[in-house]
This record gives sequence, C-alpha cells and structure tokens, in this order.
Amino acid sequence: MPTMDYDGFAEAYAADNEVNLLNGHYERPAMLDLAGDVAGRRILDVGCGAGPLSAALRDRGAIMSGFDVSSAMIELARRRLGEDADLTVADLAKPLPYADAAFDDVVASLVLHYLEDWTEPLAELRRVLKPGGRLILSLNHPIVHTALNPDAEYFDVAEFSFDAEHAGRTVVYTIWHRPLQAMSDAFTAAGFRISVISEPPIAPDTPSELRPQNQQHPARFICFIFFVLEAC
Repeated sequence: MPTMDYDGFAEAYAADNEVNLLNGHYERPAMLDLAGDVAGRRILDVGCGAGPLSAALRDRGAIMSGFDVSSAMIELARRRLGEDADLTVADLAKPLPYADAAFDDVVASLVLHYLEDWTEPLAELRRVLKPGGRLILSLNHPIVHTALNPDAEYFDVAEFSFDAEHAGRTVVYTIWHRPLQAMSDAFTAAGFRISVISEPPIAPDTPSELRPQNQQHPARFICFIFFVLEAC
C-alpha cells in the first residue's frame, strides 16, 4: 500500500495537489467542511502526503499528527509544518504507532481505496479513536470503476488502474473498487456508525478555468464520495 511509489513523484504530486480541481478545489474543501469546528481537537491525518490538509486543520486550531507510507511525502510535510511536527512514516496496512483512544478525529483523504482488505486498517483506526470520535474520509466514488470500465461488474471488489497527470508527469494509479454496500458493511463491522454520506459540489471559489465544462450541473460531478463515521 500503495502499489505505486509515491516517493518517485512526491514533488510533482504535491505541487499539483495545491491548485488542481480534484484536490485543491474539491476534495480538501469538502473534508474541511465535514470536519467543522476542530479547535482543540487531536486529529490524526492518515496518508497525510505533503501536509496540506494537516496545515489547514492546524490553522483552524486542531492539534495534528500525521503519517504516510512515503518518506518523501513526510519530508515535504515537515517542510510545510515544521521539524517539530508530529509526523512519521507508517503503513495503514500494519499496526499503527499510536496509543488507544489517542485522537478525537481521524481524517483519511483518498487512502483506503489502495487496500484490498479493510478489516485490520479500520480496526486500527477505531482503536486510536476515542469513543464517539469521528473518522472523516474520502474515497473514489464506486461509480467511477464501471464508468472507466464498462464491462466491469459493479458489485465485485476489484482492482483497477487509471492514468492521472501531475505537474506534467503522468502517473498510473492502481486502486480497489468497492460497491457502496461493501463499504458500509466494512464500516459497521469495524465498530463505526455512518453519520454522513456526502457527494458535495466543488468549492464556490473554484476558478472558472478549472470548473468542469459542458455539464448540466457545472459545480457537481461524480469523482469522490465522503463519509463521516462515528466510533461506537
């Protein structure tokens, strides 16, 4: 996890992530809206990358920790957040280096869909959350798999790949598709209650040149799906 090597394109990804439509003006604003008032809350940023979400939550008063499987991404996050930031290299597919009930919230932006098996990762995220704490996460929307692969079966849990460009560099992503039912079953089995399912519009301040063109609803498109889960 992940199957591609983020160390090899960390700089390009981080630069594009700041300003592009999908991350900078859609996914990250949606995560911040779902998080709401975080002042004084201890939050773990799972797959924190170069730290843009951690920085935004810290600016709102959160006490942040973060990890990523990519050492290059963690180095970029340290440049942004400071050498004393609570950041570490860790793998969500393995036990996490945090105490039980250490966090009020966990945020996980576009991370879980790299994993075939969610059982242990979700158990670990539940373990590090306080009772009643929130897991706020984004995933590839389950419709994307069949949209890109018309012959695919929606109800299968299946691996698939697609290309994306970051700062002029083309990257092949490989992720796991899950139907919505499989997602909700996994959340429930791990001890979470689904509080919110969201398919939000893009941020109101998205520049006109980045907005999707020739769509009936130019502020909305199928790309990611967002959840707020409460630890039971």
